[in-house]
Amino acid sequence: MQEEVMAKKALGDKIRGVICEIILLCCAVILGLYFIPTYVVQRTIIDGQSMENSYHNGDNVIVSKFSYRIDDPERFDVITFYPFGKEKDSFGKFMQVKLGLREKKKEDYYIKRVIGLPGETVQIRGADIYIDGEKLVENYGKEPIEDVGIAGSPVKLKDDEYFVLGDNRGNSTDSREIGPVKQETISGKVVYNFK
Repeated sequence: MQEEVMAKKALGDKIRGVICEIILLCCAVILGLYFIPTYVVQRTIIDGQSMENSYHNGDNVIVSKFSYRIDDPERFDVITFYPFGKEKDSFGKFMQVKLGLREKKKEDYYIKRVIGLPGETVQIRGADIYIDGEKLVENYGKEPIEDVGIAGSPVKLKDDEYFVLGDNRGNSTDSREIGPVKQETISGKVVYNFK
């Protein structure tokens, strides 16, 4: 009788152990598939020539999603952002997409270099960039600027806005066309490039 009770207890312990392992495995899968790419780091593939010669079409980059949760973007950082806004991430939406119950909303994001910081005034005169009336010394541009866009007149950035440019100044849709980038649309900082 006591052996039967011990056998049932051992079987119950074994079943609980298997259930705990399954729960831990599910948590690890959720962490790997949702939490890490949404909030920590994400691999992204460069699409287009707007960041040449720094980054080329097809390059793989690592984007740090938490960099700007602890600090603000700095001049010359390369960032990813959603120029037309971004639907808020939620685990429920993520699972619906994964289970095929909902289509993934296509959200275009851009990769550009920060040139102007909040509160500054940016203007492009000729091929030169001026920040608060002083010529910016930088060597990221692949070619001289020909199209100054809205920056032909001074652009005063608000406290939550950044002015961004592609490094390939002749082939980039950036703040000259779409205007300043709001901080809330910035999704991360490019921290590593591997080809």
